Amino acid sequence: MALAGSGQLSLADIAGEFGGSAPHALSEYYDDGNAPASGEINISDFHGTSATTTHDVEYLVIGGGGGGEHAASAGGGGGGAGAYRTASGLYCTGELTITVGAGGAHSTDGDDSVFSSITSDGGGNGSSYETVGGANGTASGGGGGGQSGSGSGSSGGAGGTYGNDGGDSIAAWHGGAGGGGAGAAGGNTSSTTGGGGGAGTASSITGSAVTRAGGGGGGTRASGNGTGGDGGSGGGGNGGGVNHVASAGTANTGSGGGGNGFNIAGSHSYLGGSGVVILKIADADYTGNTTGSPTVDTSSVANYTILIYNGSGTYTT
Repeated sequence: MALAGSGQLSLADIAGEFGGSAPHALSEYYDDGNAPASGEINISDFHGTSATTTHDVEYLVIGGGGGGEHAASAGGGGGGAGAYRTASGLYCTGELTITVGAGGAHSTDGDDSVFSSITSDGGGNGSSYETVGGANGTASGGGGGGQSGSGSGSSGGAGGTYGNDGGDSIAAWHGGAGGGGAGAAGGNTSSTTGGGGGAGTASSITGSAVTRAGGGGGGTRASGNGTGGDGGSGGGGNGGGVNHVASAGTANTGSGGGGNGFNIAGSHSYLGGSGVVILKIADADYTGNTTGSPTVDTSSVANYTILIYNGSGTYTT
């Protein structure tokens, strides 16, 4: 809590805000508040100041992508892409925790990624054979793609606030539809070919535009030469063709896994890509206090340090 902006202020008040060791002296507090780094220091230098500073931290938080479905007799819908949240915001001095979500497995949503209080929910998984549709994105992830059954097609799951809907499998015995990406809905399919995954979204937080969080492609239902749908741009896994397994979502992009094709055993289902948390911090504010071994980039953006967390850790301002 900031000290009074005017009026009487004591050394004890300053010590209560900025700490230090008793017996206290003003010389303990050079460079604190509005005090100089050396020379004369006055109690008035601390009016309206606080030990809690703020830093403008730009962030990109992407949850894990949903897993593709494995169904042996029809192509499973591609897993929805992980949610994608980006903004700049002021954070108080202290330890900021980072959790990077894992990609989902068969019939499993991706896990959430978290930066401080910012949560990016994982994407929904692809649908299984003869189900209503892919899982919805939990709160903000992309929906999983729908898959055909013996009687009718199925609708993909609904995307959340930061993700898009999975595609629909229009009729019986069609391929799996694509999972929703961060930037677009998953592709529908009205044939045995799997639907394409929805496109991801580009961010230039690292200095150049990189697309992440694409949806997974749906697998084929054909018993001949059918093909799976392409994964969405941004790392989405391709859907499987006949007797060919699908591709996993690309690690640390929050992309959805592809749905497997016709006649593929369930053990070959593919994972969604794990998430990522990226921080961009002004060099003047950067402390270097990290855990979790993030990649540290000091050259891509002038006057900024980029921290890329592919696993969980902390940053202390």
